[in-house]
Amino acid sequence: MQKKRVERLYPNLVSAVITALQEIFEEGRYADRVIEKTLKSNKKWGSRDRAFIAESVYEIVRWYRLLYAIVGKRPRREQEWWHLFGIWKIIRGGNLPDWKEFEGLDQGRIRKQHSAVKSKRAIRESIPEWMDEMGAKQLGESWDGMLTALNRPAKVVLRTNLLKTSQQQLSDSLQKEGVVLEAISEEAFVVQQRKNLFSTEAFKQGWFEVQDFSSQQVAHFLEVKPGMRVVDACAGAGGKTLHLGVLMANKGQVIAMDTEAWKLKELKRRAKRNGIFIIQPKPIDSTKVIKRQKESADRLLLDVPCSGLGVLRRNPDAKWKLQPEFLEKIRGEQANIISSYSKMLKKGGKMVYATCSILPSENQEQVQRFLEEHGEGFALEEERSISPEEGYDGFYMARLVRKL
Repeated sequence: MQKKRVERLYPNLVSAVITALQEIFEEGRYADRVIEKTLKSNKKWGSRDRAFIAESVYEIVRWYRLLYAIVGKRPRREQEWWHLFGIWKIIRGGNLPDWKEFEGLDQGRIRKQHSAVKSKRAIRESIPEWMDEMGAKQLGESWDGMLTALNRPAKVVLRTNLLKTSQQQLSDSLQKEGVVLEAISEEAFVVQQRKNLFSTEAFKQGWFEVQDFSSQQVAHFLEVKPGMRVVDACAGAGGKTLHLGVLMANKGQVIAMDTEAWKLKELKRRAKRNGIFIIQPKPIDSTKVIKRQKESADRLLLDVPCSGLGVLRRNPDAKWKLQPEFLEKIRGEQANIISSYSKMLKKGGKMVYATCSILPSENQEQVQRFLEEHGEGFALEEERSISPEEGYDGFYMARLVRKL
């Protein structure tokens, strides 16, 4: 856990953090939605106040197991949540104000106990026991480094919409509004200083999308060309779909499919802002939808539902919500999707199977199983794993060619 500079605490801000933590852990709500609601609850909070609340909530969620291991039990009462917050501040190198909520916290004892519990990896890296055992079994020695990387806060990465602007023009526009950027590719930037990006003129004009650098690799990996008929069969809200539209120069057709129609409505709105008009949303409300697309796609993207273990750094509450039973279920869904959806691909066409997971059981093993069952009709052309140790989200992608 990285130590930060000492900062002054304000009761109303810490109270907001405590309330948010209770909603996440006691009521089972998602951290991002709780934080969004919390930040909207007080219009008087400035940017520093809002940043303090968001960072504090995410970091305490991230280090939850380590923090409660120091006191030996999970918090249940409000006072115990205040103590958990206090412990977090202490082990980050800070000092606590003389508030009644922090009474009983012995800083020396807390630091000593922190040193003692760090000897166990699952506690040191703040992860459930079952998840640590599973990761070690599937990833071996790589698991240690990946866990450490997944506990680092996620970078904010932008993808330039090259249909509407150039990378230089986007950079100039955002820097005029105080957004500090670092170019990491011909279309991507890392935001060096967090700002409200969605209020910028560049965002309103559809000049960029927020999309992790690893996620940006998937559309490129599919090797699309202008004029093709491309099916994105698990499109969601469409980050990769929009990227495909850019790479196709707005020429051809992208069929965006998903089992949740509301996500496709969001995609339609985003496509309009991006100036992309080749995207056709198509909800999957029955198996007939898939059958009607049989052998119609030049390219097929299967960004399948997964455990999301590769994106824990940006969704730290997921590790407290995931269960082994869910992983077993999701692997079954992945196998079904690649088997049934692959029929939409033309002979000679290419498809990409992708996940934001780092587990071989969701990645290489799924592709290998598919090839064992359909080996006469498909061949693996290339596969790529992106480790979170590279600084961005953990991802996997495999490109297969349909032979028959």
